Amino acid sequence: MPDGVGVVSAFHTVSAALLADLGHRLDEDVLLCGDNREDKARAAELVERIEGLRAVDCGPLEMARIVEQLTPLIISINVRNKVRAGIKITGL
Repeated sequence: MPDGVGVVSAFHTVSAALLADLGHRLDEDVLLCGDNREDKARAAELVERIEGLRAVDCGPLEMARIVEQLTPLIISINVRNKVRAGIKITGL
């Protein structure tokens, strides 16, 4: 990446189909990873403009590789249970 370009990882655990379905009520967390606090704050502001979503700071960008691994797990849960589950972090 060129100098001055910020990178924030987000939306790995949120279904693109659910985001596109304007009739579906969202109620889940968007896990954010990034190395710059200001970039993450801007991303969080955008996330929280979407009703039913909450941004959760998960730390530096290197954590994105862990968050990304949750995607196949969520897909498997949804297929096995015929649901549209997402991630919700409790206790915050």
